[in-house]
Amino acid sequence: MLRGRSLSVTSLGGLPRWEAGLPVENLLLFEVSWEVTNKVGGIYTVIQTKAKTTADEWGDNYFLIGPYFEHNMKTQVEQCEPVNDAVRRAMDTMNKHGCQVRFGRWLIEGSPYVVLFDIGYSAWNLDKWKGDLWEACSVGIPYHDQEANDMLIFGSLTAWFLKEVTDHADGRHVIVQFHEWQAGIGLILSRARKLPIATVFTTHATLLGRYLCAANIDFYNHLDKFNIDKEAGERQIYHRYCMERASVHCAHVFTTVSEITAIEAEHMLKRKPDVVTPNGLNVKKFSAVHEFQNLHAMYKARIQEFVRGHFYGHLDFDLEKTLFLFIAGRYEFSNKGADIFLESLSRLNFLLRMHKSDVTVVVFFIMPAKTNNFNVETLKGQAVRKQLWDTAHSVKEKFGKKLYDALLRGEIPDMNNILDRDDMTIMKRAIFSTQRQSLPPVTTHNMIDDSTDPILSTIRRIGLFNSRTDRVKLILHPEFLSSTSPLLPMDYEEFVRGCHLGVFPSYYEPWGYTPAECTVMGIPSVTTNLSGFGCFMQEHVADPTAYGIYIVDRRFCSPDDSCNQLTQFLYGFCKQSRRQRIIQRNRTERLSDLLDWRYLGRYYQHARHLTLSRAFPEKFHMEPTSPPTTEGFKYPRPPSVPPSPSGSQGSSPQSSDAEDDDEDERYDEEEEAERDRLNIKSPFSLSHVSRGKKKQHGEYKN
Repeated sequence: MLRGRSLSVTSLGGLPRWEAGLPVENLLLFEVSWEVTNKVGGIYTVIQTKAKTTADEWGDNYFLIGPYFEHNMKTQVEQCEPVNDAVRRAMDTMNKHGCQVRFGRWLIEGSPYVVLFDIGYSAWNLDKWKGDLWEACSVGIPYHDQEANDMLIFGSLTAWFLKEVTDHADGRHVIVQFHEWQAGIGLILSRARKLPIATVFTTHATLLGRYLCAANIDFYNHLDKFNIDKEAGERQIYHRYCMERASVHCAHVFTTVSEITAIEAEHMLKRKPDVVTPNGLNVKKFSAVHEFQNLHAMYKARIQEFVRGHFYGHLDFDLEKTLFLFIAGRYEFSNKGADIFLESLSRLNFLLRMHKSDVTVVVFFIMPAKTNNFNVETLKGQAVRKQLWDTAHSVKEKFGKKLYDALLRGEIPDMNNILDRDDMTIMKRAIFSTQRQSLPPVTTHNMIDDSTDPILSTIRRIGLFNSRTDRVKLILHPEFLSSTSPLLPMDYEEFVRGCHLGVFPSYYEPWGYTPAECTVMGIPSVTTNLSGFGCFMQEHVADPTAYGIYIVDRRFCSPDDSCNQLTQFLYGFCKQSRRQRIIQRNRTERLSDLLDWRYLGRYYQHARHLTLSRAFPEKFHMEPTSPPTTEGFKYPRPPSVPPSPSGSQGSSPQSSDAEDDDEDERYDEEEEAERDRLNIKSPFSLSHVSRGKKKQHGEYKN
C-alpha cells in the first residue's frame, strides 16, 4: 500500500479504484504499441479488450500511442481535438517541426483517445535517429531491415512526444507502458534523455523464443544452456534482440503475461519480470442464464448443415451423435501443436473403432495457408445439399396441399396416391445425385503446395482420409472464417459456439487467447502446461478438467506420453453423455469471470503502483508488497457429476436413463454456481513473483 502523499487501492465490485492522496486527475497514463488501431497479432486483442476497463478507470487521462495508417484511420478512428493541454501542445510542436501527428477516439468499447504518428512522413529523420540510438545504447540497425527502421522512427517520435508532454505536464506525473520490442526504442530513448516518466515494459513473447521454437529446437529443456548472442546472430536478428533486451533493462518495471513466459524471459532477456499480468477479455453476460447453451444449439445446427454437404454420399453416421472439434490459429505446425493433435486423432480413431462406438468426431483445422481457391468437390457438396433441400421443400409443398384438400373434403387421403409418378422420379434423381465415387475431401481449398504441406503430409501418413469406417473425420479449412464465405458462412465466434471442444495442445504459447475465448463462450478446451492460459487455470482451478479445461503435460512428459494423455482426454470427452456435456459447459462458462479485465486489471494496477514508487521514490513510497496472487485460492473440485464418465461408466459412450436420473439427484447447478460466484470474490493475497523458486529443467521437447 502507498503512504503519505501517495496512492492506495481498494476493491469495488472486483474493480480497483484510486482513492485519497493523489487521484488519477494528477496522473497521465500512456500505452505504446505498434498494434494500436493496427491489427497484426494478439497484442491488438489485449489492448482493444482492455481499453474499456482502463478508460473507465482513468477517463480523459488515458491515451494510446500507435502508428498512423490511412485505411485504419478512416475505418477505426473518429478524429477530434485533444482536450488535454499537455497533449495538444506536444502535438502542435511536433507538427510545426515537420511531423504529422493525428489524434482521435478509437471506435472500440471505451472509446479511448489515440495519438497516431505518420511513420513515412518523418522518414527523412531516419539517419539522424539511427545516430541517436547508437549514442544511447550502441545498437545499430541494418539499412535493409525495413521493419526495424520503421520501429526506430516510431520510437523516436514517441520519445519526442513524451518529452513535449512532460515539459507541459504542469506537475502531473506520467506513466508509460510499452508493449513488445516494437515500442521499445521509445523507452530506451526516453530513459537515455532522463525524461521524468515512470516506465513499464511488457513482453508478450520473447523475440528469440519464437524463433527458436519455430526451428523445432528443444527449447524448454535447454533454457539455461543457450548461447543467446550466438543464436540471435545466426538468425540475423541480433540488433532486434539488443533492442528488446535494452528495453527490458531500461524499464522501471518489467512485466510479462504468464509464469511460463516469465521463466523464458529470465533466461532469454536476463531479467526476472517484476509482475505477471495475465491477459483478459471483455466478458459479456447474457440476461438469460443459459442463453449461451441456446446459441450453441443454433450454431451447431449450421455446422451440421455444412457437414451434410461436405460428406454427401458418405453420410452414414448420426449427426446427433457427432462431436465437432477444432483447432485454430497461425499455421505453426509444431508450435501450435497440430503435430501432436493429428497423432492423437489417429489413436482416438483406433479406440472408437475398437470399442465399436457410434460416436463420430469431425475435426476442423482453421489455420490460414496459401491456397488457389475453393476445392471444386467441396463446393459441389454444398450445391448438392442445397439442391436436395429445395427438392424436399418442393415435394413437401405438393404433399401438404393434397393433404389439406383431402382433409377439407372430410377424406383420409390415400398415401399411395398422394405422391404421383413425377414426385417419385424427382426424389429418385435427387438420391442418385448424392452418389459419389471419391471420398469426401480432407481440405476445403486447393493448397498451393499440398505435397509438402505439414498437415496434409501427416494426414497421408496416419491414413485418416474420411473413409466410411473412420470414426474420426478431418476437414482442413486453410482460411479465416467469414460470414460472407460461400462455403461455411459463419464468423469465428459463431463457429466456436457451435463446436463441442477446442483443442490447442501448443508447445509455444505465451498466453493463448483461443482457449480463453472458448472458455468465455462456455466451450470446453484442451490446452497445455506450456501455455500461459494453462498455467493460469492450473493455479486458479482445483480440478480444471471438471470445468472443461483439459491441460496436457508437454513440459515434463515425453512426446509419446503427452500424445497418449491427449488421446485419453479426447476419448473421455467422447464417452460423455449429452447431459454431462451440458453440465460441463455450464461450469466452463462460469470460469469466464476469471478472465474478465475487471478482475485481471488489478495486475496492471499493481505494475503502475510499483513503477511510480521506483520512478519517483521521493514522492511515492510503496511497501515491499507484491502483485495480486491467488495463493490458497482455487475454484474447488465440484462435488457432483464426474467431469468424465470414465470413473462411473463402461466403455460405451452412451449413458442409460437410470444414470441420467442419478445425475439429476447429485447435481444442483444453482448451488454449485453460487459457490463459484462467492469464490471469484474471495480476497487476494499480495506477494511478488517468487524470487527463490528453483527452476525446473529436464523437460522433454514435444
